[in-house]
Amino acid sequence: MKFRMSQYVEFTVSTRADRALAWRLFSNFRLWPQFSDSYGEIKWIAGAPWRKGSRLQIKILRPIQACVDHVITACSPANYVGWIDHALGDTMEQWVTFEAVPGGTRIHTWAEVIGPIAEVDGRPIRQVLKEFIEAWYSRFSAACDREHDREFVQIG
Repeated sequence: MKFRMSQYVEFTVSTRADRALAWRLFSNFRLWPQFSDSYGEIKWIAGAPWRKGSRLQIKILRPIQACVDHVITACSPANYVGWIDHALGDTMEQWVTFEAVPGGTRIHTWAEVIGPIAEVDGRPIRQVLKEFIEAWYSRFSAACDREHDREFVQIG
């Protein structure tokens, strides 16, 4: 089997939400279908959620059907999380960091994928991954802003 060069993608968004709120929304995997219509079933299959060594399984419905197995490699809630994904013979490492900034939180993610899959649905895998990450994290950031504004209005 011939492996291609690794593909690297990174993306950063900001939200008015503080790190604790951003983490609360991020760590609630039941909300993830709001950020992408690609998801089917999502469930923890081993270990306590968001602990090193725990496993989260995601069924992807589009652009192709696949089962993605996330293995959490490191997690400090509201600070960072890292995982390794396995799907369709590819392996991807991804990290997400939550950085407090004036007025909210900067959320940065990067992912690097390697394996035999060069294209998904006729498009380069890097392009598909980049578009997915940018859309997912943009929608996630918007959800954080909405929740922040809702909580701020209730408190204020």
